[in-house]
Amino acid sequence: MVPSLDAVRHDSRDGVGYPGRRDVFRLPALSASVADARGRVRACLTEWGVDPELCDDASLVVTELFTNAVRHTDSEKITCALQVCGAVVRLEITDQGRGTGVPEPCAAEADEEGGRGLLLVSVLSLAWGSDPADGGTGRVVWAELAPHHAP
Repeated sequence: MVPSLDAVRHDSRDGVGYPGRRDVFRLPALSASVADARGRVRACLTEWGVDPELCDDASLVVTELFTNAVRHTDSEKITCALQVCGAVVRLEITDQGRGTGVPEPCAAEADEEGGRGLLLVSVLSLAWGSDPADGGTGRVVWAELAPHHAP
C-alpha cells in the first residue's frame, strides 16, 4: 500500500507493536473522508493478513468512530491509528477537540435513522473508550477488536 501524503508511520507506541503492523494517517474532517478511512483500514488489514471477518468488523467500527468525530467535533483534520498486536486490532480516532463531551451510546428510538453507532462499536469490540489526546486538546476514541470464535 502506498502511504498517503499526509501519513505518518510508526513502528510502535509505548513499546507495543511490530514494524509494519501500525499505520497512522490524517484526513480532512469531512463526511467524504469516512470512506477513505474505511478503505485504508481495510487495505492495511488485508495486506497484513488479518481475518476477513475481523476486517469487516474493523471497517464498520472505523466508519462509526470517524463519522462521530466529523459530526460531533469542530475539527479540521482527524487522525486514525491502526495497530495489530497478536490477534487484536486496535483503532484510534483522534479529533482536534472542540467537541460537546465524552462519547456515550444513546438509546435511539426504533424510527430514528441514527444514534446506534456506539452501540455497534460496543458489540463488535473487546473494549472501547475515550481519552484526552496528547497535548491537551482533542479526544482519542479507541476500540480493540479480536476474531470471533465459535462457542
